[in-house]
Amino acid sequence: MILYLHGFRSSPLSFKARLLQERMQALGLADQYCCPQLPASPRAAAVLMEELVAGVPVEQLCLIGSSLGGYYATWLAEKTGCRAVLLNPAVSPLRDLSRHVGVMPAWHSDEPFEFKQAYLDELRALEVPALTEPARYFLIAATGDEVLDWREMRDRYALARQRIIQGSDHGLSDFAGYMDDVLAFCGVETKPS
Repeated sequence: MILYLHGFRSSPLSFKARLLQERMQALGLADQYCCPQLPASPRAAAVLMEELVAGVPVEQLCLIGSSLGGYYATWLAEKTGCRAVLLNPAVSPLRDLSRHVGVMPAWHSDEPFEFKQAYLDELRALEVPALTEPARYFLIAATGDEVLDWREMRDRYALARQRIIQGSDHGLSDFAGYMDDVLAFCGVETKPS
């Protein structure tokens, strides 16, 4: 099972989430892909993530987390022992999101998105001080990320498998070119046998 965790204010309608869903469908593996709408509350998001992976054998589970979803994926991978792919992951969301407290629009709907001050403490509770098994992680970071600093990502996941992309952007608009590498890390056969 692949659990895709989208970023801040994002949704299952994000570009990368839809590409992965379409690719998994094309491979006949649609039932092995899950991308829920994550609540704004990190605590509520954590509960939902734990419910979704409950009972899934660790060797059959891989997380793919984008931006804030990468922060969540790191927490859940450490908790479960599964593999995780991190796409331009948030490394210091307490610092980065403190200026986003309030109500703002969501990216893929007309629904308002509210990020409360209390959510910063909820994020702190999910912080992972150090990776226990860096080999379980695959970082994809773009030097052209206009939102987060790729060097922080590189350093945070220093012992993990890494692919540093020259250029690109925070949303990894060229993600289609890396998708099969991501799926292969997750144990999905993408080439005909």
